[in-house]
Amino acid sequence: MYRKAPRIARILTCAVAVPALFVVAGCSSDSGSGSSSGSDGGTKQDQGGASAEKQTPSAAPTVPPAKFAKLPDACKALGKETVGELVPKADKAEGTPDASSDPETRRGCSWKGLDDKGLKGSQYHYLTYALQRFESNQALGAGEKRAEAQVAKQVNKVQGKDGAKDVRSNPVSGIGDQASTVTYGAREGGTDFQHAVVVVRTGNVVVTLDYNGSGYSGAKPPSSADLMKGAQKAAKEVVASIATANK
Repeated sequence: MYRKAPRIARILTCAVAVPALFVVAGCSSDSGSGSSSGSDGGTKQDQGGASAEKQTPSAAPTVPPAKFAKLPDACKALGKETVGELVPKADKAEGTPDASSDPETRRGCSWKGLDDKGLKGSQYHYLTYALQRFESNQALGAGEKRAEAQVAKQVNKVQGKDGAKDVRSNPVSGIGDQASTVTYGAREGGTDFQHAVVVVRTGNVVVTLDYNGSGYSGAKPPSSADLMKGAQKAAKEVVASIATANK
């Protein structure tokens, strides 16, 4: 009986020691788990921040403002002397303005006249032009670029006119920033007409000018060369008026 006492004492000592070991082990386990969790959380946050930076969209490039903000009075873009020279005996010296639903971006004017020369026949002249201004737009682009594209469209439109014959088109310099000319003949109302067209861009404005004529009572229609000379003179004057209107 007395021999069993030391053995019992050893058992009790171990019983007390074992819970202590579990406590220590438990603390160590919690501490390690917490450290690992904290480290992973920091890494995820960093990755999330980096991802957010990569996903942030860059600002869209700003479209530059258009050069010209307004159009001149179309019927005053040509001087009286020029009108008198190109359209003798014009029925309305002040011109006939085009009807426009948006005069801030579209305007035009025209003149017509019959110069009766008696036995030598009569010469009919018609001069018309349209002005179109393009504004800069974040979605559509800069006004100058939009106007540049419009020049090509207008030239193609003139070249493709129904009934046009002997069509000739050429780019020209010395008129605005960009210009092309088109000449063609056409049968209109039983009479042969000659047309000289100038399509010119100045800044963000496109001018489409058509100067044409025909002969009556035995007179021949004016030559395409003479018409083109007058058309280019008028186009230069209109281009200058646009710059003046925006000073």
